[in-house]
Amino acid sequence: MPAIQIKHSALTLRAGKRAMAHIEHNGLQPADIAILPGAAGGPKGIGLQGLDLALFGDWLPRAPRVRTLVGASIGSWRFASACLPDPVAGIKRLGELYTSQRYAKGVSMQEVSLSCRKLLHDLLQDQDADILANPLYHLNIVVVKSHGLMVHDRKGALGLGLSAVIGNNLLGRKRLARHFERLIIHDARAQPPLGQLEDFRSHFHPLATGNLRQSLLASASIPMVMQAIRDIPGVGHGAFRDGGLLDYHLDLPYAGDGLVLYPHFTDRIIPGWFDKSLPWRNGDASRLQDVLLVAPSAQYLASLPHAKLPDRKDFSRYMGDDAGRERYWRKAMAESSRLGDEFLELVDSGRIAQCLQPLR
Repeated sequence: MPAIQIKHSALTLRAGKRAMAHIEHNGLQPADIAILPGAAGGPKGIGLQGLDLALFGDWLPRAPRVRTLVGASIGSWRFASACLPDPVAGIKRLGELYTSQRYAKGVSMQEVSLSCRKLLHDLLQDQDADILANPLYHLNIVVVKSHGLMVHDRKGALGLGLSAVIGNNLLGRKRLARHFERLIIHDARAQPPLGQLEDFRSHFHPLATGNLRQSLLASASIPMVMQAIRDIPGVGHGAFRDGGLLDYHLDLPYAGDGLVLYPHFTDRIIPGWFDKSLPWRNGDASRLQDVLLVAPSAQYLASLPHAKLPDRKDFSRYMGDDAGRERYWRKAMAESSRLGDEFLELVDSGRIAQCLQPLR
């Protein structure tokens, strides 16, 4: 008797209250989507390549409208790629360039920073102005401005600063205001569609061709891995770092004229990078009511090499075997087409409402 093949879902879908009610009554159409967040998470972002390709290469273009893209760290790079004149080519190029990075043991922060500058140059291909003039997508880049010991790039001082941040975060997330301010460097044609930001000092600055690259580099500048960006034209001087330090999963008060579609690498929204090990720190459901979160399922992750998406630890795991890591990451990117295919099948068939779970 032949074995029965059971197809496991590749996706987990979670929805806020208003998003769930809308989809249950109306289904989901591309015209419904007003905002897309893109989380920090390093190489995990390229593990969503197939979903990004389905969204920006197929589904969203079916109903052209102005949409706001809000990204931190790799999320901002994914969305900058999607804003290029050819989003499919841009998204694929980001995956290949990111995968092709190679670092020797003991690599310095300066060396990583220089490598990322080159990666960004090769990704954008002098099409900075086209990104900012995209008629359909408004790019918003989340960055933090550091204070105290967090302004340093010397590992000793920076390590002490990180210890203070971790300790204060344990006592209360609001205490991170001692160390960071939030910057949203946004499309100059419109203010970000967000409600009042009351948790941290927050500043808004317009994007321009003269500050796009510095903003993208700052948003991805992980402490102890990359140097801080010291100047962003139009913003000023400071020590600008990874936006995910405060807004790891972009738990923000979205206030657009439609739903928030969140292609994410996990089905949990974690407020800040330092909350990753704190299971009681979750997103604020009251301000995520319009969010539809689309993430790889546990069964999908179990089917991947190492049963996970690519992550920064793979550089250490595969130290001395760059070709092996690259094969693994390319395999994960290729497999991610299942995420995009399943999303398109669910929305086109109308079955998406049957698959929704409450946002947690």
